[in-house]
Amino acid sequence: MTRSEARAKVMTILYQISINNDNHIPYKLDDIINENINKKDQFVESLVKGVIEKNEELEELANNYLKDWKINRLDKLGAIILKMAFYEIKYSDTPDVVAIDEAINLTKKYCDEELAKMINATLDKYLKKEEKRS
Repeated sequence: MTRSEARAKVMTILYQISINNDNHIPYKLDDIINENINKKDQFVESLVKGVIEKNEELEELANNYLKDWKINRLDKLGAIILKMAFYEIKYSDTPDVVAIDEAINLTKKYCDEELAKMINATLDKYLKKEEKRS
């Protein structure tokens, strides 16, 4: 499985978890992961668990950088993709440009062009602010 395919799986898993949470459906995280991937994948598990663990921080980060929006106004998939990208940029060794490109590609494929532009602008704004701090 390529990293792009893995990210699509992560998005699906996080979406499924979100739906379960919204509907108060109990689940086991490992069961949902295993239902969505054929064999154990450290990248998938790490990204899923990382986004869940850092969810509040990632939402706050998104809210700080979204222009005139809050993350809860985005559609569910868009919010998940944005949180995944922020997580990869902050907590993984994925190059920033790759994390952004992958987020934009997922958004274009599963959401729409306008949301892809918004996510791109949000992540770009974050990176520019981080560069100034360095």
